[in-house]
Amino acid sequence: MSSKFASTADLEEKQVTFSQLSAHCWAYTAEGDPNTGVIIGDDSVMIIDATATPIMAQDVIRRVREVSDKPIRYVVLTHYHAVRVLGASGYRDAGLQQIIASRDTYDLIVERGQQDMDSEIGRFPRLFQGVESVPGLTWPTLTFKGEMALWLGGLEVRIMQLGRGHTKGDTLVWVPAEEVLYSGDLVECDAACYTGDAYLADWPQTLVNVAALKPAKLVPGRGPALETAESIAAGLAYTRDFVTTLYQSAQQAVAKGMNLKQTMAHARRAMDPKFEQVFIYEHCLPFDVTRAHDEASGIRDPRIWTAERDQEMWHGLQAD
Repeated sequence: MSSKFASTADLEEKQVTFSQLSAHCWAYTAEGDPNTGVIIGDDSVMIIDATATPIMAQDVIRRVREVSDKPIRYVVLTHYHAVRVLGASGYRDAGLQQIIASRDTYDLIVERGQQDMDSEIGRFPRLFQGVESVPGLTWPTLTFKGEMALWLGGLEVRIMQLGRGHTKGDTLVWVPAEEVLYSGDLVECDAACYTGDAYLADWPQTLVNVAALKPAKLVPGRGPALETAESIAAGLAYTRDFVTTLYQSAQQAVAKGMNLKQTMAHARRAMDPKFEQVFIYEHCLPFDVTRAHDEASGIRDPRIWTAERDQEMWHGLQAD
């Protein structure tokens, strides 16, 4: 584990790819950095996950404008994490009318949004370029429970919750006519799963629910767009393996009375051979093991991360 806190030493810019998946659906991906989805409907555009800052959102807008001049009316938040939501205000001048999130996500912003914002900016400063442009927390203007549908002209878009995993507010965006799914961080590819706010026992069943949609294309929270049945199955299997290996390791450690540092060493023996090569693994693992140890110890709901708790946990887990 690096002695540098979280990803403060990660300064390498990633190559962005903006690719068309179907007649109306696009993916903005960046080599393991957070992805953004774009749906260009008949009369307007929807953005799925807003980026971390309004300045960073300008690159998404620039790429959309290369293919469409329609107003960007909707931003959907797949969950509450700052790196996904704080760029929403950057779309105001592009036609933004509604910021949509699940009611669970709204509740998490109320409960812990400020702490998460302060925490994430300290963890991974490269992902918050132009942080001074953030006006404050992003507040949804439209919330839903379970599922809602929007029409972008003649194109139906379904916004839905299929279960808890990455957070309790996890939201997917599904374009049924084109069988394209935007999963947020419920599914990852070639990147570690961040589970600091997760429901690890629930996550595998939620992935079963995701698979039942039978998407032809899937945009994960991180990693390349998955454009074949085989790659989608692999992405789902990878995510399931990551979270189950993590949680089972923590359950074993708790059953043996191990403390957090001992649990980290135990988890590494199972996790490192499978996952140490993927993006942000070393960044995520301390937070992941901490949450897994909590859940295995009976702490059902994730504790709030603060910048102070981040530092205390991180330095407490450094190797002797």
